[in-house]
Amino acid sequence: MKASLLLLADGRFPSGGHAHSGGAEPAAGVGDIVDLATLREFVVGRLETSGLVDAAFAAAVCAQCIGDGAVPWADFEAEYLARTGSPRLRTSSRTLGRQLLRGGRRAFPSSRYDEAVAALGTSIPQPIVMGLVAAAAGCEPGEAALCELHHLVGTLTTAGVRLLGLDPFEIAAFGAALASELERLAACAATTCHLDPADLPADVALLNDVLAEHHGTWEVRLFAS
Repeated sequence: MKASLLLLADGRFPSGGHAHSGGAEPAAGVGDIVDLATLREFVVGRLETSGLVDAAFAAAVCAQCIGDGAVPWADFEAEYLARTGSPRLRTSSRTLGRQLLRGGRRAFPSSRYDEAVAALGTSIPQPIVMGLVAAAAGCEPGEAALCELHHLVGTLTTAGVRLLGLDPFEIAAFGAALASELERLAACAATTCHLDPADLPADVALLNDVLAEHHGTWEVRLFAS
């Protein structure tokens, strides 16, 4: 495994994820997550739906950036946003993308950053930036997908600890038990990396969009999303 991939996957990499729960806080607020068992169900559900979508976009962008041709940045953004119905989730994704872009440009220099910013500005959806940064770090599309999935699990499980006071050791064991599933989903995402953006997976979790909008009405919340 590349050391650059370990750095990119490290929760201490300045990507801004600590301020977001990945949808765990609104789900806990309506009683969908109350303990480790329900958190496990929620995580698995997210991995199989929007998690796979995000991983596929990260893999596809990574594959395009590794190549010599022009990257269809606008198409990637339009197709990703079409799969993100909630305006609040779009904003959160752009916020996370902007932070990851800042860290990626400093850690892994590449001319592809200038191309992306020229096409889309600095507020780019996070999975697209993940693919860009992963390519700049020397990663393969499957590794970009795996990193995207790893970040999702880390975001959700860390939120579970902070929101519900779950045992961090149990959370670590749960994350470790998901390893083979993450590898399977990353491999699945990688098989789609040469498709046109419009043909990438679109198995979104609509309830997550609804809960995100509900979460935005809360007067008091621990996480931005």
